[in-house]
Amino acid sequence: MIRREFIKSSALVSLGISLSNCDTEKTPITHYLSFSFDDGFLKSFNRAAEIHEEYGLKGCFNVIATAHLPSFRQVGDYIIPDLMGSFNDWNRLVSKGHEVMPHTWEHLRLTEIPLSQAKKNIDKCLDYFEQNLDGYNSANAVYNYAYNASNDELDAHTLQRVRTIRTGGWLVIEDDKIVNPIPTSPETNKLGCWADGPGLCDNYIQETVNDFLKGDGGWLILNLHGFDDEGWGPVSTNYYDNLLKRLVEIKSLKVLPVGEVLKISA
Repeated sequence: MIRREFIKSSALVSLGISLSNCDTEKTPITHYLSFSFDDGFLKSFNRAAEIHEEYGLKGCFNVIATAHLPSFRQVGDYIIPDLMGSFNDWNRLVSKGHEVMPHTWEHLRLTEIPLSQAKKNIDKCLDYFEQNLDGYNSANAVYNYAYNASNDELDAHTLQRVRTIRTGGWLVIEDDKIVNPIPTSPETNKLGCWADGPGLCDNYIQETVNDFLKGDGGWLILNLHGFDDEGWGPVSTNYYDNLLKRLVEIKSLKVLPVGEVLKISA
């Protein structure tokens, strides 16, 4: 075995997939994986876009509508105004083929405020995206809840305007599973995701992706934030780069933004 083949084989085995399952272009796609980045950290999102582009992939970015405005105030220990990008930055990412979707108006936990206020918060967020993000259409959008916190009343309201909502996996996925079904019809409108923090989530990603790839298939959505020292539960830049490098070698797997997977059923 030449060195190049050995490196390829070793990388795949380390992710729980044997090379024999991945060495043909005819291998059916059984696994879909979306890395869904939240909040809008400019440095991290730009670097994530570059890494995805290096491997012929598109990034999946969800941003707070008001995080770039002078009125925006820091949220907790992690969402710091000076770290956030603007819609000029997000339109640039869109022009390069990346996916940008709404992630709340001001990053409130909507399940802990009055329902009427929460609904207004959602509507303001969607209105702002319609006015400021190039090519955006709420009817085709994925609304990504802050803190992955939602309930039936909020979902019903939001789904009047958007294609799909993304929330906590424990609220959507049954039977202690971690994967969403691969979409087979346009009726897919609630998706569950998983995250880990507040420290580095490299080990969590590695273990979760390994378990996912060993399974029969489905759609795993992992909710990330920033790189290295940005955001809650950051991922190491070098680890993420190497991870994508290995994942693109697996023929039975597609790494896609959430909205792109939904198009399978369109």
